[in-house]
Amino acid sequence: MDQESRVRAYYQRLDAGEYDALESLLAPSFVQRRPDRTFGDREAFVTFMKEERPLTETTHEITAVCASADSWAAYGRLRDADGDEMFEFVDVFSFGPERQITQLDSHM
Repeated sequence: MDQESRVRAYYQRLDAGEYDALESLLAPSFVQRRPDRTFGDREAFVTFMKEERPLTETTHEITAVCASADSWAAYGRLRDADGDEMFEFVDVFSFGPERQITQLDSHM
């Protein structure tokens, strides 16, 4: 699986609640930085997504995936269970040598 496919799979697995499959995309040292919090490792992130996030019936609508020299960016909209747009986002992904996602910086 190439890096663009991994970026797209990240959202597909998150939206489908496929947490074991989501976890396999992430390096153990994975870090996500968001405006409201930071997750310092894969376990903390996956536990939050599985057990603690306030809205689980959301869909990420990806409008573009772009590459730079050392990262990939996904542009899109988060939609609620009724399909209404909640907000737009830009997520920047970094990858390790094993092609797992090592870092995700989210901008909303």
